[in-house]
Amino acid sequence: MTITQKNHLRCVLVFGVLAALFVLSAIAYIGIGSVKIAPAEIFRVLFGQGGADATAYSIIWRIRLPRLLLAALLGGALSLSGFLLQTFFRNPIAGPFVLGISSGAKMFLTVVIIVLSQNMAAIPVGITVVAAFIGSMLSMLVVLAFAGKIKNMAVLLVIGIMISYICSAITDFFINFANDSDIVNLTHWSHGSFSAAAWQDVAVSAAIVLPTAVAVFCLSKPISVYALGERYAHSLGIRIKPLRIVIILFSSILSACVTAFAGPISFVGIAVPHIARTLLKTSKPILLIPACSFGGAVFCMLCDLVARTVFAPVELSISTVTAAIGAPIVIWLMISRRVKHAEG
Repeated sequence: MTITQKNHLRCVLVFGVLAALFVLSAIAYIGIGSVKIAPAEIFRVLFGQGGADATAYSIIWRIRLPRLLLAALLGGALSLSGFLLQTFFRNPIAGPFVLGISSGAKMFLTVVIIVLSQNMAAIPVGITVVAAFIGSMLSMLVVLAFAGKIKNMAVLLVIGIMISYICSAITDFFINFANDSDIVNLTHWSHGSFSAAAWQDVAVSAAIVLPTAVAVFCLSKPISVYALGERYAHSLGIRIKPLRIVIILFSSILSACVTAFAGPISFVGIAVPHIARTLLKTSKPILLIPACSFGGAVFCMLCDLVARTVFAPVELSISTVTAAIGAPIVIWLMISRRVKHAEG
């Protein structure tokens, strides 16, 4: 078997496993909870077969299915955002949470919610998405300003972490001036959760995430060339500045959407792209982009399943679970990179 055939077989196996995990995770996600629903009953409800239980129908369509779809959409978005940032900074531990993008979105969105809640009974979904996007872009612009002067990526990551802490401090400051009901909601949201998922959230998220993911996939070739170096990309006729802007714009849109609907979620944007690279043994964006999207969806679905069931009726924040799983992966990544660098 040639190397090309082996690589092709590996890709088929990886995507086959991801598809199988997605289906199995979805069945487990819908079936497991305070009310257990058998797989046969799940299929009866989802495919409109007769004899479906009314309670199971209500639980699936009103609670678990929208939450499942939201976790899948936002998990894929967060992973894809991490992949874009890692490509942009050429660093495998860059991500929206580490670089302060998620914290910037959280900060600006918190301020907007506190200000508008004084005069509005309900804040439109569009406003929350725009506010999160503006906050993420502001944080990203600060990081890019430092990136133009600091070439050491390790120092740049530290600056991103400091920006994250500054944004979190500002967020906590403004929360002190919020109403009691807003404080409870903001505190719960700031730890990350899919518990408030509704079909409206799924629809808006899909309208943002899916076209953005398709657009990113269409840029696979220029991103692949860009990853080999800016000089090389420029020699092949790639317009570097517009491509850099598009990468940052798409990454900010994806991470802002996640923050707006589920709060800041840690480590998904770092861990999943690395897992995808390890499994596929390639850095080709045309393969990594769909792998990151499906992998992030499965990762968040499983983490949210753990968050809501392991200590039921107490529900953990999604960031607690993603950090517990993702942080060891990041540590392993940093150690393995140091070992390879020392050996080289």
